[in-house]
Amino acid sequence: MSIVPYPPQRPLSVGEVLDLSFRIYRVTFAKCLLFATCGVIAGQLAGIYALIRGGRNLAQSSAGAAAMLALMQDRTLVALYIVGLVLTLIFYAAVLLRQRAIISDGAVGGELTAALRRGPALVGLLILIGLGLLACCVPALLTSGTLRALLIVAALLVLGYALVAISCAMTVLLVEDAGPAASLARSWRLTTGSFWRLSVIYTVALIILIALELVIGSVAGFLAGALAHGDLAVVTAFAEVIGIILGALVTPFYGALALAVLADLRVRKEGADLAQRISATA
Repeated sequence: MSIVPYPPQRPLSVGEVLDLSFRIYRVTFAKCLLFATCGVIAGQLAGIYALIRGGRNLAQSSAGAAAMLALMQDRTLVALYIVGLVLTLIFYAAVLLRQRAIISDGAVGGELTAALRRGPALVGLLILIGLGLLACCVPALLTSGTLRALLIVAALLVLGYALVAISCAMTVLLVEDAGPAASLARSWRLTTGSFWRLSVIYTVALIILIALELVIGSVAGFLAGALAHGDLAVVTAFAEVIGIILGALVTPFYGALALAVLADLRVRKEGADLAQRISATA
């Protein structure tokens, strides 16, 4: 039986949501590490390719900007970036599905297959989000002067609210097997009225992760400088490796936080705690 109280029996405070996130992370980290590592490596495919093709030139040549532009025009690089993004989404989905299975005392296994099945829906969700964010920016791009400045400020405010409002969409899509549009709509309904609360949760979690990454990155940077003996290409390669390690460490936390937030919102909005109590006493 899972030692994590999931789903919660009552609405949680900000601190309790974060505590639940860390408890899910601790319980599921080891069993999700392989998926997380594969996802991070997939996301670095374009960077690894660029490093192999032009990393040394970028590190040693004064024409680094020109070399970077040349790499950006490489069709293989663009293809690897797109493939890497899709694979990253799929492996992240596998991480989240495995975490949910573990804390819900479900059967562990088959998460990658389930994530692949949801792949088209994940891509569709990403496209809808991208189009929506682009639509928020279009008015500012079509104007100039003072009006553009005002529209930019308005767009930033709308984007900030929208990102929080749809923050549960991917989790809903995976957990409830909903479609892209339905996931966005459900996320919007669940998060309505919780903007500031969710903003605090996400901000605190981000600060914790940044602090962790700074500590690990600083130690790694020191070691890279000491071992590379001034070879910037080696330092760059070392940085890629550290980025993969950091990503593998924090990816399960993103899934844990997403599951904790969704469970709390469902309790608050849908009275899931009452239904659980009734079923428990029946």
